[in-house]
Amino acid sequence: MVFLVVTSCQDNILDKQPKDIITEATVWSDPTLIDAFLTMQYSLTTVMENETGAYIEGWYAGSPVDGAWDIYQSEHGYGPLAINNIADEGKGGWEIIATSGYKAGGLNSNGGLLEWWEYPYYIIRNLNQFIERVPNSPIDAALVKKKVAEARFLRAFNYFSMVKRYGGVPLITKEQQLDDPKEELYPARNSEQEIYDFIISEIDAIANDLPVNQTIGRPSKWAALTLKSRAALYAGSIAQFGAVQLNGKLGIAQSQSASYYQKAYDASLQVINSGVYQLYNNDADKVKNFRNIFMVKKNSEVIFAKQHNFVDAMGGGGATWGYDFVQRPKPHAWNAGMGNEPYLEMAEEFEYKDGTSGKLDRTVIQNKLWSIDELWGKKDPRFFATLYTMETPWRGGMVDFHKGLITPDGKILDSGSDAYQGVAAWGNQSMGGGGDFGTGFGVMKLLDEQVGIGAVWSNSGTDYIVFRYAEVLLNWAEAAFELGKSSDALNAVNQIRSRAGIAALTSVNREKIRHERKVELAFEGHRYWDLRRWRTAKTSLTGTFSGLRYILDYTTRKYKLQVLDNIDGRPAMFNDQNYYFPISLKRTGANKNLVENPGY
Repeated sequence: MVFLVVTSCQDNILDKQPKDIITEATVWSDPTLIDAFLTMQYSLTTVMENETGAYIEGWYAGSPVDGAWDIYQSEHGYGPLAINNIADEGKGGWEIIATSGYKAGGLNSNGGLLEWWEYPYYIIRNLNQFIERVPNSPIDAALVKKKVAEARFLRAFNYFSMVKRYGGVPLITKEQQLDDPKEELYPARNSEQEIYDFIISEIDAIANDLPVNQTIGRPSKWAALTLKSRAALYAGSIAQFGAVQLNGKLGIAQSQSASYYQKAYDASLQVINSGVYQLYNNDADKVKNFRNIFMVKKNSEVIFAKQHNFVDAMGGGGATWGYDFVQRPKPHAWNAGMGNEPYLEMAEEFEYKDGTSGKLDRTVIQNKLWSIDELWGKKDPRFFATLYTMETPWRGGMVDFHKGLITPDGKILDSGSDAYQGVAAWGNQSMGGGGDFGTGFGVMKLLDEQVGIGAVWSNSGTDYIVFRYAEVLLNWAEAAFELGKSSDALNAVNQIRSRAGIAALTSVNREKIRHERKVELAFEGHRYWDLRRWRTAKTSLTGTFSGLRYILDYTTRKYKLQVLDNIDGRPAMFNDQNYYFPISLKRTGANKNLVENPGY
């Protein structure tokens, strides 16, 4: 592959070495260009940013793969929110990407949901080239070892992103050429187990070639081991709860589950015992502390992150992204925001600080008036750091979801144009002004209250944490429990609960571990994949979900509550075949050696 860099126009076109072209020989002999080549592969791996599946270089740039482009699906738009909208965490508010159809059972042989196929194979080809060429470069041997290890980590990350979507995929580990045999250019699928084994073996091979210090934006030894921890945990779950299908292309034998759980356990414990990381716990205020995990860059919990700054990526050559623009409450330049709308059920997942269930009695809450403190005041501090709802403080004011005003004579004013004694019947969070207040909740996690947004999408400088220490503890807890090491599992979960500021558990079981994972990692892109690997998605993602309407009482300034059933407007549906995405008609048509997944 020739790496081109366009510079100024040259006067002498007969120069032996054209000055507007950098040759392959130059690339593979220059440490700066080698690093630039590798940096581009990180940039292209957009799934690191909460499963974002599209890459763009500018507002009107084309894809480096197939010319497809959609800014809304990129990191500068709605892309990082789609994975949350198809889980049981919440619905899509600002429907730029129509995930609702897939959530209602619409995934079919045409594909289209969270695709990650053409991009990774483009990246993998580049990485294979890199892995083959760089060892022959006349540069320092230690640098060669480190850079090749980074490339192999990134290749493993891309394969993990594919196997959790499609199951077995073609495993390509050499740079393909146009004159290669047809069976190499049109490869069949490897088995799901082969892909997981490849990922794990790659980490084993390269972990000690990576630095042990906190590099954050590039993988350390500990980032590699965290990837191993996650991948092995997934493989263990699939072996334990899934089934072998498609002549072994899908699934892992149940007898292998303990082996994978042990690998996840051991990798997690290596990170824990390294002493390099710890749960972020710098702020006495537990709500502020949990928010600052995502606001304080390079803190003690961050193992690996996609780094951003406040230099405009859409013209200034910086590294901003669009998260604050698409997720925040109003005030908002486009009168929108709230790209993820948490369900009432998600709000109920957060326990009270004393460890009692957060589940509300739907009848009781609708039969009296409530202050916000009475309703939510004793909640797990992570509730307030993860969600915003009625009266959440925001930029010197408060979020106002109320829809309806009860006058002193008991009448309910229900129109946006109504008011009583200067108090408006509606709050300020109506999307587009049309009376839709969504679920009554938004996502606070990752929002930077100090960022003032205008009409420009790409303005967020918050880093996106790919791997954090709390996940390592949760991976360890789950693997430990499945291996019969309940005391380790309890220890890990209680470390997280202590940091959160809620009561410790006295015992642990599978459901408690899964519950803690859902709350701690909410809206970080884990939930959908967790439900699939546990094979509980058909139950958890089929049915209806709720929202909450706040009606303000003028006299008491408390709220009458109304549960909004079936807030999506139609039931969610997860079918058996959806435990794997379709390879798709387009891909099986282009490569006859690819076999489609069952049910499509």
